[in-house]
Amino acid sequence: MIQFFRKIRHQLLSENKFGKYLIYALGEIVLVVIGILIALGINNIQQNKILKQKEQLYLKGLQTEFETSRLKLINLIAVNEQNYQGAARLLEYTADTNESPTEKDFSELLLQSFSFDINYNPSSSLLDEMINSGSLKDISNDELRVRLTNWTSMLQDISKQEEELGTQRRHVLNMFLTENYSIRTLFDQTNNNSEFRLSKKQNQRSNLNLLTSTKFENNVLLFLLESHSTETSHYNPLLKELDTILGLIGKELK
Repeated sequence: MIQFFRKIRHQLLSENKFGKYLIYALGEIVLVVIGILIALGINNIQQNKILKQKEQLYLKGLQTEFETSRLKLINLIAVNEQNYQGAARLLEYTADTNESPTEKDFSELLLQSFSFDINYNPSSSLLDEMINSGSLKDISNDELRVRLTNWTSMLQDISKQEEELGTQRRHVLNMFLTENYSIRTLFDQTNNNSEFRLSKKQNQRSNLNLLTSTKFENNVLLFLLESHSTETSHYNPLLKELDTILGLIGKELK
């Protein structure tokens, strides 16, 4: 084909048909440009197809990751609610001196309320990888991309709240690190000693006097407030954000 066009050029030049040669040369240039544009167009289509496939792969991975994170958060909300409901029950006992629990009931309520530390640990390996590699730009939905970018800062805010909640929890537990109260009694009364093959102590020290302690009441109240705030001001908005992100991902998935 190239030789064919070259032959025509030579023929026009040899016949001194310079005007026709210019027209022919311009036409040849136009054909070359059109060919280049067609090639670029085909290449762009292929590249866009590759990028779209890559985006779909990321979206499916993010959907799995955020669904797992959502389930973890729902379970954590349930544990946190159990904690502050137990704390509320303890405060009822401190308010009503005529209603006193048994040592066993009191021990079980203490363990129910303060045994479990609250720490949200979402699944974010894929999102972290996308952020670190700059692949977040491959997400075409602007709103989704912004929300994914802000996700990390939301988790940092949650972590700070959980640290404060953990501090209030430790304030309650530290009251047992004195001569006046006994962790061993908690173990004996709730049968947790059997897990460690410990025999029940014969002369158990009662912890019921905690119910008359203003310091204990204050610590439990602060723990209750922090637990409730963690749910209403942090976990519930985070759950709403999770649902929004999952909804946006679902719309983009094909």
